[in-house]
Amino acid sequence: MGCLFWLLGLAGCPSASAQSIEPRNYSNAPIDVNFLILGGAHSKGGAAFDPALPVKNPQLAVWSSFVAYARVFDLAGQSGRVDVVAPYAWLSGTADYQGRPVERQQQGLTDSIFRVSYNLIGAPAVSAAEFRNYKPDLIVGASLEVTAPSGVYDNRRIVNIGSNRWTIKPEVGMSKTLGPCSLELAGAVTFYTANNDFYGGATRTQDPLYSVQVHGVYNFSLASWLSLSATYFQGGRTTIGGKPGDDLQENWRLGATLAVPLSRYQSIKLAVSNGVYARTGNNMSLVSLGLQTRWGAGM
Repeated sequence: MGCLFWLLGLAGCPSASAQSIEPRNYSNAPIDVNFLILGGAHSKGGAAFDPALPVKNPQLAVWSSFVAYARVFDLAGQSGRVDVVAPYAWLSGTADYQGRPVERQQQGLTDSIFRVSYNLIGAPAVSAAEFRNYKPDLIVGASLEVTAPSGVYDNRRIVNIGSNRWTIKPEVGMSKTLGPCSLELAGAVTFYTANNDFYGGATRTQDPLYSVQVHGVYNFSLASWLSLSATYFQGGRTTIGGKPGDDLQENWRLGATLAVPLSRYQSIKLAVSNGVYARTGNNMSLVSLGLQTRWGAGM
């Protein structure tokens, strides 16, 4: 199941789940199974939490830790999942704002993330015993992700680990299994509410950000797999105090994920990703590691 890597991607990019890489997000699992995930991530380079910030030459480092919970449920005979993640981050580094260098250090809770996903076809709600005989083929699903402005925020600073706004991200995706391999495709759009207290009290708005992801996954076994991924983002131009910014995003990222079981109930995942092109010059790299424990569903 792909929920762990989705959570790792968010933890590594606080408040910027629109630009996370998410393999195996539309897959099946036994209903009533629970997941507890503990992990951490490190990103460096651009402003991972908000690539559209009006800064230049960002050299920022973010260390993140998180705790997350996920549960699989049955709705009308198909499986779905609910996820909740609460990250904590440490940020330090420099950037240029209006031609002047600025330095920033901050730590605290980042924005909380809530997500509900539902497999429309191809992923029937099955018990743990029935799941052993389940053979995936074509799965089509949809999800809705909401990021709440619960992170620490200081309107006297241009860079924060909290965003002081809500984001809403609907997505549709599909996966096709071909022997031990699967091919995945997902498309999403992220909407942003206004930040009415941006850097001294200005109003900052942002246009929707569109994204497409493709993944190739090789399954060594049911719980062990390797994914190679690519994702593209476009849009997200901002307006501050009524003045449009020259910050239309057009970014490409590549990533890889390796999942290895430790026992029947635990697994570990290592994920890396790197920006290969960013129109605004705000590339960043990310490494994340997480431990997942599962229980329930008569396992």
